[in-house]
Amino acid sequence: MTFNEWWLAYLPLGAFVGFFAGLLGVGGGAIMVPMLTTLFVAQGFPDDKLVHLALGTSMAAIVLTSLSSLRAHHRHGAVRWDIVRGITPGILLGTFGATFIASRVDSEPLAIFFACFTFYVAVQMLLNIKPKPSRELPGMLGLSTVGLGIGGISALVAIGGGSLSVPFMTWCNVKVQNAIGTSAAIGLPIALSGTFGYLVNGWGEQGMPALTLGYVHLPALVLVAGVSMLTAPLGARLAHRLPVATLKKIFAGLLVLLCAKMLHSVFG
Repeated sequence: MTFNEWWLAYLPLGAFVGFFAGLLGVGGGAIMVPMLTTLFVAQGFPDDKLVHLALGTSMAAIVLTSLSSLRAHHRHGAVRWDIVRGITPGILLGTFGATFIASRVDSEPLAIFFACFTFYVAVQMLLNIKPKPSRELPGMLGLSTVGLGIGGISALVAIGGGSLSVPFMTWCNVKVQNAIGTSAAIGLPIALSGTFGYLVNGWGEQGMPALTLGYVHLPALVLVAGVSMLTAPLGARLAHRLPVATLKKIFAGLLVLLCAKMLHSVFG
């Protein structure tokens, strides 16, 4: 195995991802996908697999962060396990199925879809949009159907689903603390199913970079995930001391810039 100096770039990316995940409670996919895409372009990875590799690697990294987040919220009794049980079948099916769609779509349309969804998340942060509680949770069939949609979109943009599941649960009169804790639990089946799907769909692809399993680039996974787990607690501690509302707006602006950079890298 030959050392690649580009691997050093994964270290600050992991630190950045972990810090903001702990500080603002956002998943790392919104940062990882555009940054990994840019780094993969610089390393000469195949143009037609750039976004696929970024999505698969980001989803695999979310497995570790979601486990840590799930344990923390469970200790505080914030997870509604009845919701998790109802929504998980749809989550698993939607996430896994969407990886087959993603693997058959070119990098350019995937990059556009990711950018559009991230722009929606950024606007949601900037305007602090929160749905008013107006209804009750659906039954098991309804929850599974919602899970199908959340899982599908999550796989296409490599997120843990929080930007979709938290607004849905608060709209259904679930207390915000429970919505956030339950979203952390839902993030684990999303990450596991998405990672497995990207492994399966990328297996046997020709011309892939070294040290890649399916659509997961192992050096990026190990270094980004490892460092992010160290910096996430730091961000969580500072969340009560820094002006988080202002930082969210700055972060939203950063997401837009990162997406613009990713689009430039893919289409440029």
